[in-house]
This record gives sequence, structure tokens and C-alpha cells, in this order.
Amino acid sequence: MIRVMKSEEPTRFIVTVDGDLSGDHIAVVEFCCQEAESSGKPVELVLRDVTIVDHVGRSLLGRLAAKGVRLIADGVYTSYLVESLASAGSGRSEPSLAKRFQRGRR
Repeated sequence: MIRVMKSEEPTRFIVTVDGDLSGDHIAVVEFCCQEAESSGKPVELVLRDVTIVDHVGRSLLGRLAAKGVRLIADGVYTSYLVESLASAGSGRSEPSLAKRFQRGRR
């Protein structure tokens, strides 16, 4: 099960995810983020009550962060996930990738 909510503010677009980031749900999150990116505003992806993230979900999060989407974790599991993605990203040639991840609430 998944719930994806979008909210547009004057200076940013926020996509909030609750549930599983796996299987068919990944396409929904990716579509919402692409739609948000088309607004031209900075995009924040809030992983609020995410309980499952499979390898395809992790890959999506990495791609979104590389495109400039700011990942925000809310919870122990998602904080660990975001930190591990930031660590993996900081080893790449783009040193600013780790700065696109944030732990904790906005």
C-alpha cells in the first residue's frame, strides 16, 4: 500500500510518501516527482511512513537525488536509508550529492 501526496508552495514542491516504495508503487512516486520537477521549483521528497524500500526503490531515490530532488527522512528506517544513500553518493565524482539528502523533519 502507498499514499503519495503533493503540495505546491510558492518556493518549492513537496511530494510526501507513506507506505511501501517497491514494485508497482515506484512508478507512481516517479511520476509524481517528474510532474513536480516540471513546475521548475525545487522538489522535496518526504519519506514519512515508509516501511519497505526494495532495490528498485533505492535506485529511484538515488536517481532523484542526482537530479536535485531533496530527500527528507522521517523515522528511523528512512533516516538510515537516506544516510546510506548519501554515503554512497558522496563517493561519486559529484561531491555535492550528499548535500541533497537531509535527515529529520523539514
